[in-house]
Amino acid sequence: MDRPACLPGGERDRRNSPLSNAYFSVRAIDAGWRSLSYAGMNIADHMTRLPRAFDADLGGDVAARVAGLSPDLSRLVAGTAGSSPFLGGLITREAAWLPGAMADVDAALAAEMAGLRELTGAALLTGLRQAKRRLALLSGLADLAGAWQLEQVTGALTDFGGLAADLAVKDALAALCRRGKLPGVSEEDVAEGAGLAILAMGKMGAHELNYSSDIDLICLFDETRFAPEDYHEVRAAMVKATRNMASGLSDRTGDGYVFRTDLRLRPDPSVTPVCIAMEAAERYYESLGRTWERAAYIKARAAAGDIAAGERFLKTLRPFVWRRHLDFAAIEDAHAIRQRIRDTKGGARVRDVAGHDMKLGRGGIREIEFFTQTQQLIAGGRDPDLRVRGTVEGLSVLAAKGWVEADAAAQLQTHYRAHRMLEHRIQMVHDGHTHVLPKTPDDMARVACLMGLSTDELLEDTGRRLEEVHALTEAFFAPSAPKQAADDPALMLEETARDIIARWATYPALRTRRAARIFDRLKPDLLARIAQTAHPDQALHAFDGFLQGLPGGVQIFSLLEANPQLLELLVDIAGTSPELSAYLSRHAGVLDSVIAGDFFDLWPGEELLRDDLAARLAAEPDYERQLDLARAWQRDWHFRVGVHHLRGLLPAAQAGRQYAELAGAVIAALLPVVTAEFARKHGSPPGRGVAVMGMGSLGAMALNSGSDLDMIVVYDPADVEMSDGRRPLATRTYYARLTQALITALTVPMSKGKLYEVDMRLRPSGNQGPVATSLTAFCQYQREEAWIWEHLALTRARAVAGSQSMMDALDQMRREVLLMPHGRAEVLRDVGEMRARLAAAKPAGTIWQAKDGPGRLMDIELLATAGALVSQATARDVPSGLAGAAAAGLITADEAATLTVNHALFWSIRAAIRLLAGDRGVTEPGAGGEDFLRRSTGFEDAEALKAALTDAYARSEQIITAAMERAHDQG
Repeated sequence: MDRPACLPGGERDRRNSPLSNAYFSVRAIDAGWRSLSYAGMNIADHMTRLPRAFDADLGGDVAARVAGLSPDLSRLVAGTAGSSPFLGGLITREAAWLPGAMADVDAALAAEMAGLRELTGAALLTGLRQAKRRLALLSGLADLAGAWQLEQVTGALTDFGGLAADLAVKDALAALCRRGKLPGVSEEDVAEGAGLAILAMGKMGAHELNYSSDIDLICLFDETRFAPEDYHEVRAAMVKATRNMASGLSDRTGDGYVFRTDLRLRPDPSVTPVCIAMEAAERYYESLGRTWERAAYIKARAAAGDIAAGERFLKTLRPFVWRRHLDFAAIEDAHAIRQRIRDTKGGARVRDVAGHDMKLGRGGIREIEFFTQTQQLIAGGRDPDLRVRGTVEGLSVLAAKGWVEADAAAQLQTHYRAHRMLEHRIQMVHDGHTHVLPKTPDDMARVACLMGLSTDELLEDTGRRLEEVHALTEAFFAPSAPKQAADDPALMLEETARDIIARWATYPALRTRRAARIFDRLKPDLLARIAQTAHPDQALHAFDGFLQGLPGGVQIFSLLEANPQLLELLVDIAGTSPELSAYLSRHAGVLDSVIAGDFFDLWPGEELLRDDLAARLAAEPDYERQLDLARAWQRDWHFRVGVHHLRGLLPAAQAGRQYAELAGAVIAALLPVVTAEFARKHGSPPGRGVAVMGMGSLGAMALNSGSDLDMIVVYDPADVEMSDGRRPLATRTYYARLTQALITALTVPMSKGKLYEVDMRLRPSGNQGPVATSLTAFCQYQREEAWIWEHLALTRARAVAGSQSMMDALDQMRREVLLMPHGRAEVLRDVGEMRARLAAAKPAGTIWQAKDGPGRLMDIELLATAGALVSQATARDVPSGLAGAAAAGLITADEAATLTVNHALFWSIRAAIRLLAGDRGVTEPGAGGEDFLRRSTGFEDAEALKAALTDAYARSEQIITAAMERAHDQG
């Protein structure tokens, strides 16, 4: 049967596991085993292969002891018993039970489990051993016959492992409870696990238990459910219950054993008891947790005991396991672990397949698991879809997300299944907990017979698979060797450059040996790329500034080493934009977004951006974390727009629109979050709620990389006087404080920085008026009291956030005001006065400062708003406003066209300068900056661009001044 690799949410499709219906979760154990509807799977009907008997006579003798077998089943039993002494012994012991069990595997296994819940003490341990023995026999036969696939075998073994641990620990807890050793715990509490959670780790956590596997468990108790004064007594009881559970499963008796139980994956096992408090475990992982422990928790699953408590603990550990940034440093950690394993296991290369460790050796199972888990660690913090437990499932999701080539993932999945199948047959021979291929010819032949192959075929096929796995995984892990000194570009640089490079070792980013080691591997390629830039000296100085500002280096250097294209981008940014370079040194995590797969996709638009951020915020219950999440999210998208602009993928006007759409999406997604947090104390917003109107560049959809947000907040109380919360507020006070909360949410610096600066001065009465205005008062003010300059500002306004009815009301009010008649002479008189004030307050700067001064951006935009107002135009863009000015006779059509072209040029210069230098004034942008300015405006050289700017400033000033003079003469 074809089965999907994974289901939504990362949970494996386990419907084919014979135990899955009964043990899909421990919560359902009581009902599960006694309420199954069985599929009636008969091994004989599903056989696709047969093992061969190494000892045909022995196999025949064992098969003869099992009555009533069909010829096919008899051959299966003979081949199995003739090659596996362990399974042959089980067949002999269960000869009376086996024929019926093989005829209906599901019913036979369910019947074995059905009575276990009723057993206690020694009877339970005996019952578990019988159930395990019979499961081992049936799963082994179903596996060898091809009636079960690998996932069915491992799923059945894992499900039983969880059931056994659950029954054993609850039996141990019940005994302690009866003796009064668990204060505050009742029999009902014991049925739910009494706060003792068992986490399945490794293969058990991922439903991948092998045929003769240990079970790796971490046992923790929830100390918060007990009185503080009972802590020590409870801890002693939980340790006792854990030890009793482990020994009950592990000890060998005349009935065998259930599972060897390994508790050493807990925090600091050499000094901690076998069961520790969850709070102590959290503190350990927060302060001392290592990469291998993070990797181990990828597969962790609450499997027995108090499942709910275990799931809560795993949820608290998510930030430890899944880092918010792309964690390429995990590659080096995993490589170091692999190297230590090779050093101890002699797995540097496959010298001889016989005796090779299929788990830990070169090209083995662990290589595939390390490859998969490390890729998951790198990106799983940013993409929850990668947080799946199984190795096969993990490879499927990694391939779907573009982290692993699809062909490579498919090959590794095939080899992983083949390795696991071989591992099972190695273990079937003697029930040994081993992963090593036999060295003796006879035992190797037994394994080959169970595989249905000759010894030579087995050795050849296994050797090929081991080498292919090694080839697919080694390049990912092995760090590149640093170039020799003779190839070092640093030797070709000037003395000044060498002095700069020499001081790098003193920077904070290189203070650790690990960071310095990675950077040494990175440096030759870095310097070579700097040397190839158009202005190497400037690029080196800029990169020096970036490096000096980095607080730490391991993560960013690992990221750059694993993704050489990022190094090229970083050098380009450093050599062009000091502002972006400095930004990167503070927020290097934004580089994660470049390799997230969609960095160069089409822009999604404001609506999709808003919905995406809103969904992410809804998934985070903590308010401060929501604000930090919004900052990190906005930072990634903001950086993307800047990089696209810098690299010529986006013209300035389009970049301006994208910045504005991003800001609108942030406000629209944050407003409900801020409102909900405010409502917790003061109740729901009275009346129809609030809306935000974007003014200026935000309203006109033309922000640059460093723009403030001009906003007006309007609310409609709908005659409601007070809010209805625990601490009710008068409506006016409610909305004033809600507005302040929104401003704070947008502007306050947090661990992820801040979002925007906000300017509220365009509201009625400016800084003297209330920060939020009622809809009725705002509309009345705009219609009856507003100054001409306020109506000019309204030409660029748009509603960006709030309820749809409120946004519609604001847009309708704006339209009505703009369609009111405005006297041309009055408008132009006010515009003339505003021009004079602006010229006095902000005179023209250098040629690169295109915003302020006669004939520059502000001057043209002021005329455009006047044109829109006198022509009763409702469009917000400058070209439409200039066309309105021409239609109203303020300027000619040719002059409008000239100003439109000049405005586009000036906007390109302004946007580029803000990207290059931020808020700092620019006297000279530098050679790299001039190249960017020239490219972004389409000029061949910087001198031609300067000449064009000089002419355009003069011509624009001439047109606007003449228009003002004509209006004055006519007025």
